[in-house]
Amino acid sequence: MGVVAMHKNKWQALAVFSIFLLMLTKVNGFLIEAPLLNKLIYLDPGHGGVDPGAQYKDIYEKTINLEIAQVIANSLIEKGAIVYLTRNDDYDLAVPNAYLRKRSDLYQRALMINRSNCDLYLSIHLNASVFSSWRGAQVFYSEVNSENKVLATIIQNHFKKELGSKRKIKSADDLYMYKKIEVPGVLLELGFISNPNDRYILRQPYYQKKIARLLTQALIEYFKKRINN
Repeated sequence: MGVVAMHKNKWQALAVFSIFLLMLTKVNGFLIEAPLLNKLIYLDPGHGGVDPGAQYKDIYEKTINLEIAQVIANSLIEKGAIVYLTRNDDYDLAVPNAYLRKRSDLYQRALMINRSNCDLYLSIHLNASVFSSWRGAQVFYSEVNSENKVLATIIQNHFKKELGSKRKIKSADDLYMYKKIEVPGVLLELGFISNPNDRYILRQPYYQKKIARLLTQALIEYFKKRINN
């Protein structure tokens, strides 16, 4: 092989290697920007249709749950996740003419989530109390899956740090739906509709986006922790 040919092959090899490094850099950059790439997450906006959930005058939990779930979905999708919702409008999931409508609704939600074989689920709800002073976001988990408490702890820490919540994680083993779901996930009570401050901020776009951002970061942290373990 002549000297010219050797130099030509050398430069060709360097060019191919440079292209490879450029592609690798772009891929790594994409993974950094999309840390939830291909993670399948199910969001469950509680209540709907004939079931308004908790309410204060003409303010319904079902409406706020769906609004916040849709904002969360957008935030997760931006980070690469695949997101499904158990409902996309104002309806429940009970089968027609169900004798126990609420039980049917909860069963169908659990069935949808289990059949999806998703990586995790978040059930979106609001709390209520006869004591209007009670406020703050709280995570409930079932021990049916050992990952649930890990996820609950991570999210509650974010609630404490970024929303100022003083509440602690709590068991949901006495709640029908969450005993039925096998994949990892938690119930999120994002605030008290019975509290004037919570009731106001939970309907504000800036606050809904804040919740979505912190939950997105919490899920990124959770998946990183699961990989490292």
